[in-house]
Parts: sequence; structure tokens; C-alpha cells
Amino acid sequence: MNRVFLFLAFIGVPSVLVGSLLNWPAIPIFLISCASIIALSGFIGRATESLAIVSGPRVGGLLNATFGNAVELIISIFTLKAGLIGIVLASLTGSVLGNLLLVLGFSFFAGGIKYKTQNFSIHDARYNSGLLIFAVIVAFVIPEIFSQKMNYQNTVTLSVGVSIILIALYMAGLFFKLVTHRGVFASSDKNVEEEVETPEWSKLKAIIVLLLSTIAVAFVSERLVHTFETLGNRFGWTELFIGVIIVAIVGNAAEHFSAITMAMKNRMDVAVEIAVGSTLQVAMFVAPILVIVSLFMPVTMPLVFTIPELVAMVTATFLVINLCNDGESNWFEGLTLLSAYLIIGIGFYFL
Repeated sequence: MNRVFLFLAFIGVPSVLVGSLLNWPAIPIFLISCASIIALSGFIGRATESLAIVSGPRVGGLLNATFGNAVELIISIFTLKAGLIGIVLASLTGSVLGNLLLVLGFSFFAGGIKYKTQNFSIHDARYNSGLLIFAVIVAFVIPEIFSQKMNYQNTVTLSVGVSIILIALYMAGLFFKLVTHRGVFASSDKNVEEEVETPEWSKLKAIIVLLLSTIAVAFVSERLVHTFETLGNRFGWTELFIGVIIVAIVGNAAEHFSAITMAMKNRMDVAVEIAVGSTLQVAMFVAPILVIVSLFMPVTMPLVFTIPELVAMVTATFLVINLCNDGESNWFEGLTLLSAYLIIGIGFYFL
């Protein structure tokens, strides 16, 4: 698989450049761009995994989530610049759904096939549950309801206020988890085989790969965004479907790769931290940052989702909380999450 990613990255990125200069059709550019981003996400995953071994599960999971979401953030900024606000909001929805249902579902399922029952920190699960309810249900639903009685300018002002609060609480949460209450969130990966893991790459090499991959993703993402309109017209896909399913899956490829790998190694603390931690980062940091960045764009983006998007995110949140609060997982719970993702995906396809 690593050789495949290497081939796709070294062939795909130059091909996107050549295709843009020679004005290739949008569909080939879209396919090559998606393959390149997924391959680059594989490198991001391997680099962050190397850093995670050195840094520990909490910081390692945070690194995986952060650099995985860097892809999502880059794609969204270029999409925002193009004025496609609907796709940006839909991609944020897709990230939440993809991380909670698809990434976590595949992690539970893949790990559960190899191990009958897997354990992760119950303190993490309860901490994540509270923040998920706040981020998705309080911070996302309130602007939607209140905006019904507001004009556009007041809605934007409310969105900016909510965004600032979300970012502040996210930062406070990191300080709480990594500094003041670090001992409470000690790893529960005690059932992992007692062997000394050595990172694939050195710390310096991992950082260099992260930087180069992120720059390459930024370049390819800009080309990818320009294909969305043609793609929608060609296949009859709405902005909602493109954002929720297509952009979200491509943008979250790094989380898919890293979380499933960790689950199959029985390192569920890291796997859960990647999937749920990435969701919290999207909801409490990426989305607010995009709202603030949009203030400097031609079109401002309020933090107001559609009713189907909100219902899907709220449903996914409650399902994950219900399955994760016992600190245990198995393959059937993973299959349940994947089934929920398929049902929601079919629904968005027909909207």
C-alpha cells in the first residue's frame, strides 16, 4: 500500500499540474486530484504515526487529527474563495459524519475482527461526549434556530460570536486534557503487546514529510475545487452531496488510514482520539476558523446548516455517545456505525 501511495503521489501531483496547464477536462483532473490527495494523506498518516510513537497517544492522536484536518481546512478555504458556501458547510457536515460514523465505524469493525473486545479510556469517552453535545447540538443548532428571526448581518454576527467561543473552549479543553488533568486521561492501551515500537521515520524526517505533503495538498486542492461545478452538472450531484460525501471522504483520508491502522494494532485510545478528536476539532476549530476567514472573502459564511445536515449530525452524535460511553468496542458496534453512515449517505444522495 505504501508503494501505491508513493506512486500515486509522485505521478498524481505532476499530472495535476500538467492537466491544469493544458486545460484537461474536469473529470480526469477530479479523479487524479482525489487520488493524489488520498496518497498524500497516507504520507501524512505515516508521519504523524511516527510522531505519535514518540509523543504518546494523547498528543499523537491530536497530531493525527490536526494534520488530517489540515487537508479538510485547505480544501474548504479554496472552496470558500470560490464562493461555494454550500459545499463548505456540507463538507463540514461530512467531516463530522465521516469521522464519527465512517472512520470510527471502520476502526471498531477492523479492530473487532482481530480482537473480540477492545478497550479505550472511559474518561476520554465521557469527556468527548460532553464536548460533542456542546459542539454539535448547542453551537450548531442554536444559530440555526435563532437565525430564523434575524437578518443576514445579525446572523453573521451571531456566527462570529459562537465561533470565538468555540475556539476558546477548544483551546481550554486541550489545556485541561494535556496539562491540568493529564493524569486522569492516562492511556488504557494496557492490552497491547509489550513490545517497544520504533517510529518508521525520524522526528525530523516526519516533520519534513508533513510540511511537503501539506504544501502539495494545498496545490492539488485548489485544482480540485474548480472541478466541482462540472462534476455536479455531469452526474446530477447537488452541492450538498458533493460536500457531505465526496469532499469529506477525500479530505478525511488521513484519519481513515491512521485510525484503522491503530485499531488493528489494538491501540484504541489513539484510534478513538483520531476519530472523535478530529470531529471535535472540525466542529470547534475548523468550522469557526472558516467563519472568521470568510469575513475577508467576497462572500461571508454564517455558521448555519440546513435541517437535514443538523439532523444527521445530531443523530450521529447520540449514536456514538451511546456506543462509546462504556469504553469498549467490538466489530458489531463498528458495523452499526457504518450502517448509519450508509443510510445517511443515501438520504443526501436523493436530496
